[in-house]
This record gives sequence, C-alpha cells and structure tokens, in this order.
Amino acid sequence: MRNRIKLGLWGSYGHQIHNSLDSYPELELCIVGDLDDNIESELLKKYPDVEVCNDYDEFLKFNGLEFVSLCTAMRVEQADLAMKALKAGIHVYAEKPSAITTEKLDELMAVAKDCGVIYHEMAGTVFDKPYWKIKEVVESGIIGEVVQVFAQKSYPNHGNRPTSELKDGGLIEQNGVHAFRFVEHVTGLKCRDVEAIETSLGETREGSDLKIACSMMGFLENGGIFTVIANYLNQSGFSSWGNEHVRIFGTKGWVESVDAGTKTRLIVGDKDYGELDTSEEAPNWLALIIKQIQTGEAVPFDLEKELHPTQMVVQAKEKARLFSINN
Repeated sequence: MRNRIKLGLWGSYGHQIHNSLDSYPELELCIVGDLDDNIESELLKKYPDVEVCNDYDEFLKFNGLEFVSLCTAMRVEQADLAMKALKAGIHVYAEKPSAITTEKLDELMAVAKDCGVIYHEMAGTVFDKPYWKIKEVVESGIIGEVVQVFAQKSYPNHGNRPTSELKDGGLIEQNGVHAFRFVEHVTGLKCRDVEAIETSLGETREGSDLKIACSMMGFLENGGIFTVIANYLNQSGFSSWGNEHVRIFGTKGWVESVDAGTKTRLIVGDKDYGELDTSEEAPNWLALIIKQIQTGEAVPFDLEKELHPTQMVVQAKEKARLFSINN
C-alpha cells in the first residue's frame, strides 16, 4: 500500500480542509501555517505532532512535504504562493479564485504545466448534488442542444465581508465563479466571452470596495447564450447559506435546479418528468485529486477546462471595472 501523502495546510481564510481530514485517510497532516488561532489550537489538540511554521518559505522546506492546501489571508498573493510550491515540486489545492488578474492566472497555469506537478482549485461545485445529475442529463442529449443557460449564486451579506477585494477576490471572482461553473462544468460548454456590470448599492462601510450585486452575460462556444447573476442579498429567512438557481434550456427540453438545489425538474416536449433522481452519490472532488496524486489517474476535466470559469470571472471583473470607469 502506498505511503500516506504528507500534507501541509496554509491559511484558513476560505474552505480549508481541516474539518474533513478524517474523511481522507490517505492524507497525513504534517505542518500548518498562517491559521486562525482557534483553528490552529483545535488542530494541535487532535494532531499534537503537527509542526507549526508561519514563514511560508520555511514551511515549504518541511521534509517530505508533498501536498499543500492554500486558503491565504490575501487572495491577491495566493497565485505567487501556489507557484512557489509548484516550483518546489509540491502539489497544490487552492481556494478560489486561483488568481485575480488574467496575467497572473496565465502565469500560474503555465507554471503548473511546466513543473509537472498537480495544481487544482477548490472547484468541486459540479460534484455537489444535484448538479452532477443535471450534468448527466445534459450529456444524455435528452434536452437537445443547449441554447440558453441561467445561473444564480447568492450569499448573505453578514457584515464581515472584506472591505477590500484583494482579500477574497470580491463578489464576481469569489462568488460568481460558482455560477460560471454551473454554466460550464454542468453543460460541458465553455463561455466564449463575457460582459459584466456590478453595483455597490447596499454597502455602507466607509472606504469599502465591496460590490453587492452583479450581472454577466455572453455567448457559449456552440453559439448559445448565458446569463449569470451573483449577489450578497440572500436572507436568513431562506434557511440556506447559498441561494442557487440553474436553468438549462435546450432544443428539446429544459432542466433546472432551484432553491439551493432542493428542487429539480425536467421537461422534455409534452412530458414532465418531475424531480430528478439524485440518490446516486456523485464523485468527491478532493478524493479524485488524491487518487490522481497517488496513481496518476486523470480527474474528469483537465486544468484548462477546470479553471476556465475562473478565467471568465477574472475577465468579467476587468469588464465591470472598465464599465464603471467609462460611466
């Protein structure tokens, strides 16, 4: 049996995997750094032999370190940290967005390719129920050719969201990327281009650049069209942290998931198939990555396809910023 993969956790400002390590016995937590004090304390209680190192360069020198999970305090710095690890021959699993500029994202992807080690974003959106099932429905051809897609991602504005987009990437890149994954990873179609607008209406903190809502649209690679909205306007009365909608219209029918994935429906011609059967387990994204590290078996899509939604939100942010300047 292969030795366990020596893992390091850097940062806890996002979906760090510290709470789910028991689900991945293939991983051996060896070193942590730049963690929230409470998280660090809890981890050291559970894993007393784990080393703590808050100097990233020294962190990467830990003997035998193979895999790093990145959730950096400043997302603007994360691409550079990821590339340092990749150049050191260490696999990387990183919180989104992987980068917040087109140039930095292109550089990161080139480094990942050149170094011959594995880089992935925490891009498991499509593997959540019921989106994996919707992907299978679309791939089956039952709704015909995809013509139009609508995707929504809404989170609450809990009052502690960063006042600088440099910290988490901001609304479009931190939030909207999920909706672009709905569009691309569920349909299998890339977005060809994007236009975007956004507003800060509702943000009252002085000096904050937090955006509250955005709208994005463009063409799909097959000539179809998409619309994406994202906002920080979900309310506690909805009883779910995220409020997601996905509707995919094809030439023969349509399929949808609404109310945070709790309701689905498939219509084809004059037949209403009702709710989708989502009882079958979808693949686990991190488990697939671990298997790729251990055996070399490829994950369901290559890095270019995986990160294309990230490319689109980076471009969308650039378009939104330009629109704001010109208006």
